[in-house]
Amino acid sequence: MERISETDLILNDDGSIYHLNLLPEDISDTIILVGDPDRVPKVSRFFDTIEFKKGKREFITHTGRIGSKRLTVISTGIGTDNIDIVLNELDALVNIDLRTRSIHPQLRSIDIIRIGTSGAVQPDIPIDSLLISSGAFGFDVLMHFYEHQLNEKDGQLLQEFHKHTTHSHLNLKPYYAPAGKKLLKQLGNIASHGITLTAPGFYSPQGRQVRAKSSTPNLLSLLSSFKSSNGSLITNLEMETAGIYGLAACLGHQALSFNVILANRSTNQFSNNPLNVMDHFIELILNTIAKT
Repeated sequence: MERISETDLILNDDGSIYHLNLLPEDISDTIILVGDPDRVPKVSRFFDTIEFKKGKREFITHTGRIGSKRLTVISTGIGTDNIDIVLNELDALVNIDLRTRSIHPQLRSIDIIRIGTSGAVQPDIPIDSLLISSGAFGFDVLMHFYEHQLNEKDGQLLQEFHKHTTHSHLNLKPYYAPAGKKLLKQLGNIASHGITLTAPGFYSPQGRQVRAKSSTPNLLSLLSSFKSSNGSLITNLEMETAGIYGLAACLGHQALSFNVILANRSTNQFSNNPLNVMDHFIELILNTIAKT
């Protein structure tokens, strides 16, 4: 079996994977991703037991249990560039023999669940609510570097969005990736669903104007006005979901993204109590995961 080179798969001196600094036994088959490293203990404090803690750079990992369910929570930092690192290294931990640098003959599929914050682009979506991404368009470029395929229905949705954005002066080539069907069925009944737009930045790429002049002043109206032939709308903006969905599908894993809506960009409202709102939904999501 072909050996993966030292430059394609970099390991630390102790044999752990390069950026995450983890060994295969350090993680569970259910991975919770959060952006903020400070959010990792806010998730793991709901665990009944914590068996493992480790950190390197922005990648903090806690593994423990709720009842008999073993869970791992990892911080990714911000953006799909970090998602590229995290998902490839998680896959290596479960599907590559790090000693021989060979791919296991039988591949494992893990569950990857994002819990993140987001801003709504439709005026009727309330702040302090929870939204599940049934799929995500990516304005970033990550998935243009990987071979990935869409079914006919999702391919048509992407074509319609391409056509919609072509009418603007935006020089973009968005991609689309759907949620994992198994996780959407298992966990998708605790919140409403929508299509997420993953942006490559926080300010102008999400329609914000501070001092630097934006070349996309009508971005929010462009996104909120999209409606597919089957009635699907873009509901919210964030910075990781499309990359998580796309790479998870490429690698044979399940992925689902929960978005805690702390802002409504259409009405210019922001949550008055974001920390308590986040804690409430973290506990709700963890209790739901623990029952699966």
